[in-house]
Amino acid sequence: MSDESKFHPRPSSSSSEIPTEIVSEAEMALIEAALAAAVRSSAPAALSSSSSPIRRSFPSGRVLSGCSSSQAARDIEDLSLPAPKRAKAAESLFKRFRKRRGLMVTDITAAEWCEKQMEFTLLQGRPKRTHAMKAGSTRHEELEEEIIKRVQVSVQSAEDSWAVKLMNFIAGANQILFDGLTREIPVVGLVEGVWMVGVIDEIRMSVTESDEHPLLVDTKTRSRPSLPSEAQKRNARFQLMCYKYMWDNIVTNEFPSTHFFEYFGLDPQCTLSGDVRKCLAESGLKSKTFGELVKYFTVTCHLLPRTNEQLLLRYEYQADHSLLGEDKFAYDPNWVKGQMEWHLKFWMGEREANYVSSGEEWKCRFCSFSSKCIMGNQPEKLADEGQEKSSP
Repeated sequence: MSDESKFHPRPSSSSSEIPTEIVSEAEMALIEAALAAAVRSSAPAALSSSSSPIRRSFPSGRVLSGCSSSQAARDIEDLSLPAPKRAKAAESLFKRFRKRRGLMVTDITAAEWCEKQMEFTLLQGRPKRTHAMKAGSTRHEELEEEIIKRVQVSVQSAEDSWAVKLMNFIAGANQILFDGLTREIPVVGLVEGVWMVGVIDEIRMSVTESDEHPLLVDTKTRSRPSLPSEAQKRNARFQLMCYKYMWDNIVTNEFPSTHFFEYFGLDPQCTLSGDVRKCLAESGLKSKTFGELVKYFTVTCHLLPRTNEQLLLRYEYQADHSLLGEDKFAYDPNWVKGQMEWHLKFWMGEREANYVSSGEEWKCRFCSFSSKCIMGNQPEKLADEGQEKSSP
């Protein structure tokens, strides 16, 4: 067994009457969407005036959010990648692309799919958005809009931009506590010594009063009425486990605010812009400075419970949003921690990028960089893999 596959979980034993396909070109487009998100980066230290996403979900049920008019103010996992710069000797991908920005959860999960593809994507640019990618994004926006109202707010600084993210987290936390459901909630935390950011699809409270631990849910859309391959399921499980790892960490441990300020170059004494302060006041948060808001954020974290040990993946058919199936699985802390540590070594330059693991060479047939990769230049083997892994 190769090193890169040693942390892979065993295939799920659950069965379904819905046919299971290994992969199709349309479905691979959705995987590339994750890669596209993984190569986007966050705002620079100094921001010009722009309009930034905010959500508000206090007892009134309203949620503030918005769309950015500049790259500086987009959502955590929806920020564009700057042009690659020339690498210094032995400079890691983390230092080149994520220094002072932090890793995104999709950075780690895309590496789990194929580290070499992740490396090519960072160095040579992400693939163009396809119809399948856009359809998946649209569906998530629709789910969000069922419980969230988005409005515009002007941001003037990096502190304002981060204030928006923290307000959105606080708003989502209030939705969980008051309504038992929230969607698209941003998270930030220190994971294995590395700052990571992400956006959780959905968190819902249990229908049983005896269970006080909210359930993490992720909805995946499919262009065909069939369930994904085991490799895709494994990747999706890994992503959801990463979010649980982050959530449980920030609600049980003291948030390292000093480290946070220093790493991201933020000034806790910075006075927030008028628009941001107005939104805070309307939400019942009388914060004038960024540091004061961070204190509200840390208090909110301590009011929240750990999440359920069970996690839920939902698979929807894009054509009519019908439910194809659900994958409810148990959280495996040892496995997810091992996976994170393994892929962080790749990001930190402690080892070279690995190719796809043994038995999953079929992925190369759908990779935009296969002609430049030694694994992709094995047409006979890939053809055999394609025949063996064709849809039933």
